Amino acid sequence: MRRFIRMNMELEGYQVVEADNGLHALEQIRQHTPDLVVMDVMMPEMDGFETLKLLREISTVPVILLTVKGEEEDKIHGLNLGADDYITKPFSPRELSSRVTAVLRRADWPAPAPRTILVIDDHLSIDFNRHQVIVDGERVDLRPTEYRLLNHLVQNAGWVVPHDTLLAKVWGYEYRDETHYLRLYINYLRKKIEIDPANPQYILTERGVGYRFVDFKKKQGE
Repeated sequence: MRRFIRMNMELEGYQVVEADNGLHALEQIRQHTPDLVVMDVMMPEMDGFETLKLLREISTVPVILLTVKGEEEDKIHGLNLGADDYITKPFSPRELSSRVTAVLRRADWPAPAPRTILVIDDHLSIDFNRHQVIVDGERVDLRPTEYRLLNHLVQNAGWVVPHDTLLAKVWGYEYRDETHYLRLYINYLRKKIEIDPANPQYILTERGVGYRFVDFKKKQGE
């Protein structure tokens, strides 16, 4: 599997570093600081889930998990641990290339907005240049996908953005049916910005349709 992936990635022009188990992978990541990690869940000594959990303590590098299981629970578990995507084995070189390209695209920060800090209210502000949110005066870092999702919602504040539109804009057109990604990242954002994530005030759910960021401009004008 490693030879297959290495050959195809090198044909695409990538430089590839290999590891044969989880501990070796963590050492290679510390040493080489890669732009992306493709990691099998089934590994000797330490599986991919455990390796990913340890990796997230030292790095935010994008991770694609490889799994032979197609059940949604395994996919959700990997995403909850911090994976950025997954591929179910067996897969084609074209699918691998497409997923790698999509994850690397999402990992790139969007161009800075002309404004620096947008004040939503006394509790929440957004620093567009630094890709951070400011909650009660404390800066909170966002992962690239979290920032892209929040940015798109804020730019459409007061409007319902459909599920498939958010998935296409934030993850890519090929992800427009992967609604579990959206649910997870909405939850991530709510935990970071909401006073009470269970009763959100900023990111509102329009059941069966999509999500809406509160119309803060209207509130500020009242």
